[in-house]
Amino acid sequence: MSEQANYTTTIPAASHWSLRVRRGMELRIKDIEGGANLGMLFYNPEDLLERYNAPDTLKCQHTFKLTKGNCLYSDMGRIFCSITEDSLGWHDTVCGNSTKSSIAKRFGDKNYQQAGNQWHQNGYTAFLVELAKYGLGKKDMAANLNLFSKVSVDDLGNLSYVADHSQAGDEIVLRFEMDTLVLLHTCPHPLHPAGKYPAKPVAITLQQAEAVADDDICLTHCAENGRGFKNNALYLAGDAGFTSATGHHGGCHDH
Repeated sequence: MSEQANYTTTIPAASHWSLRVRRGMELRIKDIEGGANLGMLFYNPEDLLERYNAPDTLKCQHTFKLTKGNCLYSDMGRIFCSITEDSLGWHDTVCGNSTKSSIAKRFGDKNYQQAGNQWHQNGYTAFLVELAKYGLGKKDMAANLNLFSKVSVDDLGNLSYVADHSQAGDEIVLRFEMDTLVLLHTCPHPLHPAGKYPAKPVAITLQQAEAVADDDICLTHCAENGRGFKNNALYLAGDAGFTSATGHHGGCHDH
């Protein structure tokens, strides 16, 4: 990891943000106050039809949760980014987004004109605002991540939000394995049980990542991740002067 941060900012509560993140960069995300939720989506900026695929990400790594060592896959079997650091051990990728109606039902309907920065934004609308900046809309919405949130499952398959999972200072680091359009919002998790709208900011730092080593925890996490990195190498082989950081070339994913 580079000593010099290229960019750092705070994303306020009930806000949204997007950026094209270049391959070889890392995004460090910190829960400033504790109890944050960060909705996140990924798209290929060169082909916006390619986007984050939650089912493939989970099934190919045989997991229900995301943490250090996991990779986040596109629907083309390529890896958008890898989780290289994580102080929590659990991030949700099955529960989706809050909506205007669900937020209003749980916390009351407060729009920006009424409440200013204390308004009750929802995750679905927040993503739509960012998608529109790139010519995308409702049909392009995919199942999203909910970083910093944990959801448990009982024997009957019922999902429950785990309160106080993320504490102030908890962090996750994403290393980007291909150029990626990143969309995010700081709206509540759809299962959050609080009686008051949980307005929680996050801090982000974007900087150069270290090169991927042959014993990298994400590359070696499972055989499927090795194939995912090979898919990235094949996809990037058309770039002028491309050299795979891992030394892996060729190979195709069974998607």
